[in-house]
Amino acid sequence: MMGLLQSFELAKYILENNVYPREPSSLKEIRDVTANHPAYFMSTAPDTAQLMGMLLKLLNAKNTIEIGVYTGYSLLLTALSTPHDAMIIAIDPDRGAYEIGLPIIQKAGVEHKINFIESQALPVLDKLLQNLSIKYPSFFNLHFSSFVWHFFNFSQSNSSFFFFLGISFKQKENEGSFDFAFVDADKDNYLNYHERLLKLVKVGGLIVFDNTLWGGTVVQPEEAVPGKRKEARRWIMEFNKWISTDERVEICVAPVGDGITICRRIC
Repeated sequence: MMGLLQSFELAKYILENNVYPREPSSLKEIRDVTANHPAYFMSTAPDTAQLMGMLLKLLNAKNTIEIGVYTGYSLLLTALSTPHDAMIIAIDPDRGAYEIGLPIIQKAGVEHKINFIESQALPVLDKLLQNLSIKYPSFFNLHFSSFVWHFFNFSQSNSSFFFFLGISFKQKENEGSFDFAFVDADKDNYLNYHERLLKLVKVGGLIVFDNTLWGGTVVQPEEAVPGKRKEARRWIMEFNKWISTDERVEICVAPVGDGITICRRIC
């Protein structure tokens, strides 16, 4: 894959001499399995993952959010790069793709860190902002949960837990409680995800958006962009323009993979 370098030889050199020698065997296994999937190109690029792993370790990240899971390459990378007691909320409406990589995640011994939620992301983020911690979303209903919350709320302690019908409720402030978030999902919602994640991620934490250079098409004339890439390109360009003026974050665009934008929350 040539990537943004526009040089197959240079991209291959970086992968073969820097990325693949350090890639854990379980990540390579997911990458190999994903290569046989019709939408293999949706997987996080290995060089992007390598940078993410370093960021997670520099942050000593423990609580993270991932929006867009696919077969789980970046999810496994996050699980491998965080402590044993880390928590990853992973959100994707396609459980089928996630289950392709799930056996490898289980074999790697990190499944206990992952709370996979089969759902569109915005409703889940909104529930988190209402201070609801969802363990079993398939049984979850917001109105019913509100009733349960009030009925079983027997303590004002922020560390109290409530259990009912397999659903766990944690009375705590979710705002500012996450160290890191990774977004690789529908591009038309990047701005919506950013606004919610900016509340959930702590000051000093990172939000990373994938595909923000969209195969280099962000600098191509409109007429030169393939039709199937035009709509997402428009949303990406709108996001890039908007994020550049957001004074709540420091940003850095890294030309790895398909381009990632790293946002550090500063207020």
